[in-house]
Amino acid sequence: MRKITKISLPLLAILIIGFLIPQHLKMPVKGASKSSYNSQSFWFYPWGKSITHKGVDIFAKKGTDINSSTAGLVLISGEIGMGGKFVLTLGPKWRLHYYAHLNEIKTSPLSFVNKSSIIGTVGATGNAAGKPPHLHYSIFTLIPYVWRFDSDIQGWQKMFYLNPIEYLTN
Repeated sequence: MRKITKISLPLLAILIIGFLIPQHLKMPVKGASKSSYNSQSFWFYPWGKSITHKGVDIFAKKGTDINSSTAGLVLISGEIGMGGKFVLTLGPKWRLHYYAHLNEIKTSPLSFVNKSSIIGTVGATGNAAGKPPHLHYSIFTLIPYVWRFDSDIQGWQKMFYLNPIEYLTN
């Protein structure tokens, strides 16, 4: 029992600290504003292979800088089928920030980033090939918000995906 307490108290402290760190998100695409995205695009159905759009697409000229929307730790960066070139960061409140369709990645795993860190550039990679260049930006919480579950298509996933449009500031 004593060994469990020695391990669980520091883990509990780390978990609580993660929730206490202020988030203060900002627009990740340099020079973008509310007119750069469709404010109704989050949870839009139908949306291709992903069925429901679980983020926001912020349109900009190819090569435009993308900054981290908040302070965090880059967990993964690379290339995947649907997302193309992407970066995944862990930010405050135990939330994952997913930046996809990048033209160029300018960060690496296990790097600490802040709002002034350039993590990549706007592109049209992955399933965005042939479409106007944009950043697909999603926020995913590791702690489920069970009250958000509903009967929409893929509504159970609303426990994990947060609407990034509600958090963006310039």
